[in-house]
Amino acid sequence: MVGWKGTRMYSDKQISQAWTEHRAYLIDLAFRMLGDVGAAEDVVQEAFFRLVQTPLGSIDDERGWLIVVTSRLCLDHIKSAMARRERPQDMAVHDRHDQGSSSVDPAERVTLDDEVRLALLVVLEHLTPAERVAFVLHDIFQLPFTIIAETVGRPSATCRQLASRARRKVKESRDTGWASIEPAAHRIVTRRFIAACANGDLNELLDVLDPDVFGEVDVRNGVVVRGAECVARNLLRLWSRPGTVLVSQSVDGRPTVMAFTERNLVGVFDLTIEDTKITSIHVHVDASTLQPLRDQLFSRDITD
Repeated sequence: MVGWKGTRMYSDKQISQAWTEHRAYLIDLAFRMLGDVGAAEDVVQEAFFRLVQTPLGSIDDERGWLIVVTSRLCLDHIKSAMARRERPQDMAVHDRHDQGSSSVDPAERVTLDDEVRLALLVVLEHLTPAERVAFVLHDIFQLPFTIIAETVGRPSATCRQLASRARRKVKESRDTGWASIEPAAHRIVTRRFIAACANGDLNELLDVLDPDVFGEVDVRNGVVVRGAECVARNLLRLWSRPGTVLVSQSVDGRPTVMAFTERNLVGVFDLTIEDTKITSIHVHVDASTLQPLRDQLFSRDITD
């Protein structure tokens, strides 16, 4: 593709390849910062739009560049939301729904399995924008402080302090029972699981599933699918569809994946991970289970 004054730009094929390789990861990253899948999709789409406009050969590390751009857009989004005294996940809702406000006490949020909280979303509301970005990029996505410094526009040493301060706040929340974040090894497996489902990659999905993995769905009580091949093919058949987005979310320290179709929560996967393999998957799709989570994700909070 040739742009203004003959500058060579990314071709449609190159953009499509980048989209396939990086989109699922970037949406997961953005969701961890924003807590709203619609906003996450929007910022990632904007990041790719900027990639299209970038001259070919001007980017050494395409993935790193997209991470920085996506993170900067998230940071701008968070600052804008806070300036309007709104939580980030509220912003997209205002455009889609004209509904009244309701006050929600974070300590009383409705949860899966009686006491399960979307802990990280609650914790992130108590971090400054810069702390949130530093914490998510470093502690959750294990990215170097050089990338974080480029994102927030501060020295690496300052970013280390931001992440440390955020880590203390998260620990305080964990000590009071509010938050528990999944181990780093589990996040890696979960991320591979999401990418495999998003790209319809059977071989990659089989690689993260234990050979004896079993899966079940709450609306089909007693029906269990066993074996990596059967479980993987069922997952791809049901959840690897255009318009379906998967994001990770720690729930009481357990690896969990939320599935959205057209930005509506349609499923929650509880994963059991042993070593580097997923040994069981329980999928929640029943409306009575999902509705409280939908309410939590899209609730308004005017108490700040």
